[in-house]
Amino acid sequence: MRHLNAGRKLNRSASHRRALFRNLVTALLERERIKTTDAKAKETRRLTERMITLGKEGTLAARRRALTFVQSRTVVKKLFDDIAPRFKERNGGYTRIIKIGIRHGDAAPLSVIELVTRQADIDAAADDKKKKRRGAPRAGKPAAKGGKAEEAPAQAPRKKRAAAG
Repeated sequence: MRHLNAGRKLNRSASHRRALFRNLVTALLERERIKTTDAKAKETRRLTERMITLGKEGTLAARRRALTFVQSRTVVKKLFDDIAPRFKERNGGYTRIIKIGIRHGDAAPLSVIELVTRQADIDAAADDKKKKRRGAPRAGKPAAKGGKAEEAPAQAPRKKRAAAG
């Protein structure tokens, strides 16, 4: 019986499993979104949330503990300076797993694991806000003063190629 033995073995030795999860956590913190199998995503979530909690702690000791697991100094810097402050008010649940189907080769269930507040989403929201402030015209909006909206010029018909050979 596996009492008090949490975690998935994934048919790997302990050292291979540790290396796999270190790679996945580093990639997730670097790219903020990765695609992997369901089982790997669920295990990666546990470890990533621990790293983000260390980042929220913000101490030198926490930074050193994160460096023992995350493989890149630049990713640890991003974790402590960029990612952790985004989750300052949040008590957990920093990641989201979205099931996307099965892999064609071996029918393994695939998922996307991503940070709940991704930088790309934040940037897109900021761009939308700027466009609203500027009053940029929206698609499909009629021309001013009841005039007809300009139509796109019609394309010239394509010439048929002569059959060669």
